[in-house]
Parts: sequence; structure tokens; C-alpha cells
Amino acid sequence: MDIYAIANIVLPVFGLIGLGYLSVWTGFFKPEVGDGLAAFVFNLAIPVLLFKTLATVEFGHISPLPLFASYFFGLALVWFTADLVARRVFGRDGITGIVAGFSAGFSNMVLLGIPLALVAFGPERTLPLFLIVSVQLPLTFSAAMILRARRGERDDDTGTLGVLKTIGRDLIRNPIVITIVSGALWGVAGLPLGGPILSIMDKIAVAAVPCALFAMGMGLRRYGIAGNIRLAVILSVLKLFAVPGLFYLLATRVFMLPPDWVIVGTMGAACPAGVNAWLIANHFGTGQSISASTITMTAAASIFTISGWLIFLTG
Repeated sequence: MDIYAIANIVLPVFGLIGLGYLSVWTGFFKPEVGDGLAAFVFNLAIPVLLFKTLATVEFGHISPLPLFASYFFGLALVWFTADLVARRVFGRDGITGIVAGFSAGFSNMVLLGIPLALVAFGPERTLPLFLIVSVQLPLTFSAAMILRARRGERDDDTGTLGVLKTIGRDLIRNPIVITIVSGALWGVAGLPLGGPILSIMDKIAVAAVPCALFAMGMGLRRYGIAGNIRLAVILSVLKLFAVPGLFYLLATRVFMLPPDWVIVGTMGAACPAGVNAWLIANHFGTGQSISASTITMTAAASIFTISGWLIFLTG
């Protein structure tokens, strides 16, 4: 893929993000509009797109376990490094270290990764990203909660049983997880999908990509650069380079994933920090400025780093 082709993929994607940001910055839309649009994307548009794709795509016989191992082993190493840097180099407490690890490891796949992969590679080649999305939030959220409990911040929701109950409840209610599981089962069962129902799903799915990107841009206006610049820069470098780099090395040298899975998985890992990092920080009551700065920095830099990864992966 040459630079011109990559520009045709990346610039429209980040152009929509920029328009979303400008719409709030100029006052054309209120921030609450972005919240509503994000809710539409997360609760309806992306789930419909995922279900439609998984119900009609050919799965083949490739196990997802090597994909999960490649992604989450690398994420865990980056998380550990970011946590250690925050505590030992910058003197932060243990709970803030968890926020730093989460910020450096968690990728914004729903609002950016999936739309970008669909534009660049098409629905069938995006399957690895759907699989990662289905387990990324439950695994990282549970890791954060368990670590907080081990570091002495225990309450009714952070004991082992409480964590398991919370994870189970969130999984049952999470529209992304529900549609991934149901869509995959529908496709494996070979059930037909057509008629007026498919027509309605097509119209909703068409809105998923532009709305997700626009909503992401609107949301970025909320965070900004909130302080802790030096630590946020380190976390941003880990997020944009170490997470995708480790996935690529593990996927190609250890677990030998198919080339398409390597490319799509690396692109997902190269996405900027997800807004869930700020939600975790807000829930813990610490590290909000670290997560906000990391989200903003990685989002701004990712137009260049994602372009670089595309050149590296497809050149």
C-alpha cells in the first residue's frame, strides 16, 4: 500500500474526528450532543454492524487463542512497565499506578479501531479486531479492580467475589459483547439473514463508522491536556509504539498468526488510549489528569503513528 492510498484511508478518518472536535470547540454543538451520539454508536450502530458482519462472515478454522495471547501478553507487559514508571520514577501511589497502566494499555477500538479497520480492510478482514474487542474491556477492567483490592483499596465492589459479580453483570449488559456472541452463534449456525430486517440493519450499519468517528472527536474536547505532561508523554509512547510493537513481535515470531490477523491486530493495538482510562481514573478518584492528557496526546499523535504502522505493515 503506497503513501497515497494510506492518505486516502487515514485523512478522511481523522478528518471526521477533527470535525467532531471543532463542532464542540466552536460551540456549534453542545458537549451533551456528543454524549448522545456516542450512546447511539455504542448501544446501537456498532452492535448492529458487528452482528451483521459476524452473522454473514466465514469464520474458518483459526483458533482465537493465539490472537488473545499475542495481544494481552504484550498489553500486560506495557501495563506493568507504565505502573512501575508511575510509582518508582514519578513517585505516584499504587492506585495512580493502576490508572497509568490502564491508560498505556487500553486501545480505543470501538470508536476508532473498528471504523478504521473497516475503511482500510473491509468487514471480513476485521474479524480479529471484533474478537479482541469482545474481551478487552472485561479483562482490563477486572485487572484494574483486582489490583486495587490487592493494594489496600477494598470496598464492597472490589473483593474477589465482588469483582466477579461486577464483571458478570457488565458482560450480560454490554451491547458489544452481546452482539459479538449472538452474531457469531448466528453465523456458525448458518441461519439466514435477509429481507426487511437486513435492510434496516444495513441502514443503521452505514451510520456506524462516520458517527463513531465524529463522536470520538466531540469527546476529545472534554479531556484536553490536564497536567502531568512528562508522565503522559511516556504513557503515550508506550501506547502508540510498545503495545502494537509487542503484538507484532508475538504474533509473527511466537504465535505465527495469519498475515491478515497480524495487520489488523497491530492496527487495533496502535489505536490511541480509550476513554475508559479516564472512567477508571474517575471511579478510583485519582489519576484523572494523567489519563486525560494521555487520551488527548495519543489521539493527536495517532494520525502520524497509525500512518507509519500502515506503511510498515503493508509496504
